[in-house]
Amino acid sequence: MARTIETTRRAALGVTVPARGEVDIADYVAHLERVPRPCGVSRGGPGTVLLAFAVERTWRYATASVSRAGPESVRVEVESAPDDGPAAVAQVRRILSLDVDARGFPDVVSADPVLARRVRVAPGLRPILFGSPWEAACWAVVCHRLRVAQADALVRRIAERRGPRLRCGGREVVCFPSPRDLGRLDESFGLSEIKRRRLTVLADAALAGELDADVLRALSATEALERVRTLSGIGPFSAELVVGRGAGHPDLFPAAEAHLVSTLRRLHGTDEVGVAAVVDRWRPYRGWGAFFVREMPSDEQ
Repeated sequence: MARTIETTRRAALGVTVPARGEVDIADYVAHLERVPRPCGVSRGGPGTVLLAFAVERTWRYATASVSRAGPESVRVEVESAPDDGPAAVAQVRRILSLDVDARGFPDVVSADPVLARRVRVAPGLRPILFGSPWEAACWAVVCHRLRVAQADALVRRIAERRGPRLRCGGREVVCFPSPRDLGRLDESFGLSEIKRRRLTVLADAALAGELDADVLRALSATEALERVRTLSGIGPFSAELVVGRGAGHPDLFPAAEAHLVSTLRRLHGTDEVGVAAVVDRWRPYRGWGAFFVREMPSDEQ
């Protein structure tokens, strides 16, 4: 069972965050009801998303309740260690892609009918990311040569047994463990020895700052990919996942995601060269376009 973290010596911080573009937390809640929820993400009451995560750099745990404040703003209520409040708010903004200026996204969407049909389902939604590049890297290692459902089950097993169970919005939310709390995993976790070793190496790398989201976002997407590719077990697919869905680079299109590329080929009736041209027109939101095509339902066959 996940450990229950006491809420003593914690401080509350409430902030209204401008979103720079349309946002509707109700669309986030509806999306989380359609798809498997990431570790540390849950729906609260109507129009509320609950988050539980390890704050990068200090690796102390925090919770957040996020609700709509206006057409282009949200209310973030954080509980964390007293010194972690501002960093926790910033991490919430990144997890829910609220740190990206989305005011140009409608023009990109309107120019691509395939993308427009996806976004129309939830126009107030933005990409929901992993809690941190550390968590994304672990998921990438676990999922290698496995189906997504299998990987999700194994990651949740790690969270249940090594992560904390935090009280948030009147509920308990289990989140992925920090690199300090992961520890060494044995065969009972259902992972191969090489994957367990790679997770240990990633934990050391995260503690050394080699998976820091701010550092990766300050680099170009290409530079960030090159940096994470130096880590054990991180190939092209995994690097794109860490940089795009961990650090939140909004313009990184995951070209190594074969199923996504084949879907775009089919829907646009083109080859890979044509897909590249389509995706190029999504700039500077190529990562967002990938999210909506990958995860949103459509009436297209």
